[in-house]
Amino acid sequence: MTTRTHAYTPDLADLVQARWRELELTPDPGACQPRQDSLPDPQALRHLLSVAFQASLLREEDRPVRFRLFVGSPERLDAHRGPPAGLHRLRFQQPRPYDEHEIRRLSQAAKYHRSLIGVRATAEGFEIWGLVQSGPRWLQSARGGRDAPSPVPSDAVVVRADGTGHIAFAVGDVTLAELRGGQLSGGAVNVFQSHWLKMRFADSRIQLVKEHEEAVGPAAIPLELDALRSVSQQMVKRLIATIQDSRHGGTIVFLPRARTTSVLCETEAIQLKYMFAEEEPRRRYRTLILALMKELVTAAADLQPRPERVGFGLYHALQRPSIAALDEAIVEMSQLIAALADVDGAVVLNERFEVLGFGGEIVGTAPEVTTIRRGLDLEGNEYETVPIDGVGTRHRAAYRLCAQEHEAFAVVISQDGGVQFVAWQNGALMCWDHRNGP
Repeated sequence: MTTRTHAYTPDLADLVQARWRELELTPDPGACQPRQDSLPDPQALRHLLSVAFQASLLREEDRPVRFRLFVGSPERLDAHRGPPAGLHRLRFQQPRPYDEHEIRRLSQAAKYHRSLIGVRATAEGFEIWGLVQSGPRWLQSARGGRDAPSPVPSDAVVVRADGTGHIAFAVGDVTLAELRGGQLSGGAVNVFQSHWLKMRFADSRIQLVKEHEEAVGPAAIPLELDALRSVSQQMVKRLIATIQDSRHGGTIVFLPRARTTSVLCETEAIQLKYMFAEEEPRRRYRTLILALMKELVTAAADLQPRPERVGFGLYHALQRPSIAALDEAIVEMSQLIAALADVDGAVVLNERFEVLGFGGEIVGTAPEVTTIRRGLDLEGNEYETVPIDGVGTRHRAAYRLCAQEHEAFAVVISQDGGVQFVAWQNGALMCWDHRNGP
């Protein structure tokens, strides 16, 4: 019998301090800039996280308490700025006590996706000084929207509560550590940055480029391969984010096109209750990618000066109506597939983004999985072996499929919003806790 040890906010505080020290020693910490005077001392940090955790357990008029805390003085924020590019601070005439019930009440005014509650340290602990309106830009890139600079400063300390007992500590928009379901994570990784995932779609991207070049002709401005990869990632990010927002959860399975018939028909490793006819409508995701690629190179040809190559940055910068319309169509496809995921069973796609069907029951013939490697880095070179007795049937089914079909991979979204990628990598079954949001 396996005994599961739960972690709590003191453990989270210790992990935050360890991760903070790692960042301070890193020559290039990337998108975050930790300042020495921003991290509360150990005792204060424990109090900060403990109150936030208790607030996440409450409900306000039967609504969940979700919130973000901006930890710092209001003087750090420009009084003349506001969304979309800046933060709009509103300071109370009299500060409010920092406790779980005050956070509960204010969370209904400070909507999670657009606002923060301002908190600062005092000689006695902490106090709530006001509200901060950020707008939704901080989420757009991670959730598959067009990139726009986040208004949250890269050195700001932010504490997020996105579900019952789920607390995350971030610097700017970069998560350092989080506590979810009694388990600690040193900040879930962004699996889209991994080499192994990139290689899973390499052949499909090459084929897409060939089709694109045949459609636009040799005189068109070349499209960077990484731009195509980024466009494809945006679609999957949107899909994951849409399923997260539904709070129902779901499983998305990607199969190699060459193995589709075997997995669905011969071995019946996946039994699809609802399989779509093999015709153009099930290929719409791919059709939209090709259309977007064509619009990008067409728009680039009209620019002065004319660029030598088309990169992903152009997708973000252009306000062309035809590109906006394709963007909207891609969002609608994500909404459709997310709705399919509400039905029990997996939604199945191939690596060409064809939607094969939904309501998939993963049966398989592989031996029952009892443990799995949890990747601690993007490529799975560092990992810990963990028992699977703490996960539900949705995760177990995905593990069983990937243990049998080594070229498949699955994305499992939990009801609480957690995201896990599952694949056979480095000769073993592995999973990664993925960060689809900051």
